[in-house]
Amino acid sequence: MAFTQTLVAELEILALFNLDNVQEEGIKVHQDAAPEAVAAARRLHDKGLISRPDGGYLTSLGVDAAEQAQSLLTILSGPR
Repeated sequence: MAFTQTLVAELEILALFNLDNVQEEGIKVHQDAAPEAVAAARRLHDKGLISRPDGGYLTSLGVDAAEQAQSLLTILSGPR
């Protein structure tokens, strides 16, 4: 399996969530956002990772996915 542009767009949405406050802080992907972001949010909702097609809050599965995505981003970004 490869990192497709579709998967990268979903990972970018997951990276936007503040994992320190997932119960009270969600995100909103506005309809005038980049089409890739709008579609990615919709797919994450369809997969059960976020509560609404335009963002909302992470589900419990979404928290797991966002933690993994953000950890991978930190690892691959390397030392600063």
